[in-house]
Amino acid sequence: MRELLEQKLGRFEELERQLADPAIYGDSTKLAAAARERGSLHRVATTYRRFKELNAEIADAREMAAGDDLEMRELAEAELPSLIEKREALWNELLSLTVGGADANRTRCVMEIRAGTGGDEAALFARDLYEMYKHYAEAKGWKVEVLDHNPTELGGFKEVSLALEGEGVYRELQYESGGHRVQRVPDTETQGRIHTSAATVAVMPEPEDVEVNLKPDDYRIDKFCASGPGGQHVNKTESAIRLTHYETGIVVSCQDEKSQHKNLAKALRVLKTRVYEAKREAEEKKRSEERRTLVGSGDRSQRIRTYNFPDNRVTDHRIGLTLYKLDQIIAGNLQPVTDALIDYDRQQLRDAFAAGE
Repeated sequence: MRELLEQKLGRFEELERQLADPAIYGDSTKLAAAARERGSLHRVATTYRRFKELNAEIADAREMAAGDDLEMRELAEAELPSLIEKREALWNELLSLTVGGADANRTRCVMEIRAGTGGDEAALFARDLYEMYKHYAEAKGWKVEVLDHNPTELGGFKEVSLALEGEGVYRELQYESGGHRVQRVPDTETQGRIHTSAATVAVMPEPEDVEVNLKPDDYRIDKFCASGPGGQHVNKTESAIRLTHYETGIVVSCQDEKSQHKNLAKALRVLKTRVYEAKREAEEKKRSEERRTLVGSGDRSQRIRTYNFPDNRVTDHRIGLTLYKLDQIIAGNLQPVTDALIDYDRQQLRDAFAAGE
């Protein structure tokens, strides 16, 4: 954890130096990206800097308390309890700020929701998850933008991609990555039988432009006609865009906008995010000996949660949490689940630090 905090502070101070250099003002894109990244690191970096300063003050006070000067010794002994109390408060704040890993303080992320097994019912469930996250984001004051969606004739989604922006957005939503399962009686079911279907959610931190520098030579652009639910053609012009990244093989498509230019811009955002995520996962595998929390693993093949409509029950399998208020949660009140996951992750972080991991 200390290594992570040192990295964040170092990056924050590097960005401060960049922003103090007049040369950066000649590149508005680089300036905006640096300012945004500095803003996302500000709280954790300045808190850690103050924590280090308090450590130094405590060390000085203890040295004075062990000295021969009676007046200085009494002064140091009187000051020590207050300094230690302040340091403990800052340490608890740092624990909260670092829960969720190196990207926890990102203020932008991309969420992809895909229907899994279950046909039309799975697509309707994917739509329900989209509505749940959308309402939750609105309640938090986050900005939500649909990057792309693939609807079905019954009003569901085969897949939908969202961009979300706001304070704490990635810290809270990263725990949603994984497999979601629903158990309910579909509207099309005439005999009242409960069906089980699934959807997967992926939440990825959106990198700054300076972190992933994609050049036109790095990917192939294919243009095609956009289609509607069930494959119906809704656009006779080639406004839809498909991007293929040569190095990773990642493919991204976008047909949400009527403008080819807008679809390209949205597809590039998703491609940059996916490329960043792929590199991040590769780095984490190299550091496999480092601790990764259970709830923060982001494994999309892992079934993380079950939504049981007949019992009005939600169960998060990672932490054994069961709540009998599915109606409230699916309506967008996700906070009880999010708080429980963050608290669990925070306690794991505290335990690991106490054990010297």
